[in-house]
Amino acid sequence: MKILVTGGAGFIGSHTAIELISKGHTPVIADNFSNSEKWILGRLEEISQQEIIFYEGDCSDGNFLAEVFSREKNIAGAIHFAAKKAVGESMEKPLIYYKNNLLSLIVLLETMQEFGVKNLVFSSSATVYGEPGSCPIPETAPRQKAASPYGNTKVICEDIISDSVFGGKNISAISLRYFNPIGAHPSGLIGELPIGIPNNLVPYVTQAAAGIREKLTVFGNDYPTPDGSGVRDFIHVVDLAQAHIKTLEYLEKQNTPFYDVFNVGTGQGNSVLEIIQTFEKVNGVEVPYEIGPRRPGDIATCFADPQKIEKTLGWKTEKTLEESLIDAWKWQNYLT
Repeated sequence: MKILVTGGAGFIGSHTAIELISKGHTPVIADNFSNSEKWILGRLEEISQQEIIFYEGDCSDGNFLAEVFSREKNIAGAIHFAAKKAVGESMEKPLIYYKNNLLSLIVLLETMQEFGVKNLVFSSSATVYGEPGSCPIPETAPRQKAASPYGNTKVICEDIISDSVFGGKNISAISLRYFNPIGAHPSGLIGELPIGIPNNLVPYVTQAAAGIREKLTVFGNDYPTPDGSGVRDFIHVVDLAQAHIKTLEYLEKQNTPFYDVFNVGTGQGNSVLEIIQTFEKVNGVEVPYEIGPRRPGDIATCFADPQKIEKTLGWKTEKTLEESLIDAWKWQNYLT
């Protein structure tokens, strides 16, 4: 299948493009490089040993997307990663997040309908669950009021997609609710590339270990968890990328308009301090860190119940936490 990958030069998008190629599919990447780098395309070609189809432009621009669909015949589906994703920035610039994240999805859905492309995989987030009542979290858990404009865009986008499917638009879609993607491609050629100060834990760990950051701050050690630090579900980005391919192939088999949501996680939680200690052990380096106060809005524990995707799609994680942290360090060393 030929698959449009919006935001395909980003962290998860780039790994998904590689996994699409490995399964015999053809990714068509569309990206405006607002949160990625052009040289990643060369790395994708180095890994895949083939030319990457690529278009530079903004997915909120209907003329741009129409040109992509016009030039690339027989696109069978789309994976939509193109969105702004920094929680803190969304609190400061909410209108930018609403405009970008909602409009890019709406324009993509309109263009898919125009060109008769029916299958969509949407990059959603476990943030839609807010502070869960219990863990592991199943898909039946109620969505809570979002703690940030970023999180709220994911809730609204899920509703836009659902309404489009059931509004008779001849679209089938699945929203994948990610937990915490980490790691990098085993080659070390592509990985998470934060612009400025990292928003996520593992890039901060690798940068602290590399001396780029003076130290890492662990926000809170008094949570009701085994070691007092927050617990999250950390999934290797390659496992996550493979979940997208399984999802697309499942959508392709549906004969009628279809919508569903799936958690994508390991089904177990690891604490922040456990991440640091495991990273130090498997890589033989020290991570300077200090304990700071809790951050407003942070919750104690959050990890997935992945049984639905395991049973329905036959997908489950294969890579360990140790592999994720080894690959993340390999990527950091490649950068420095």
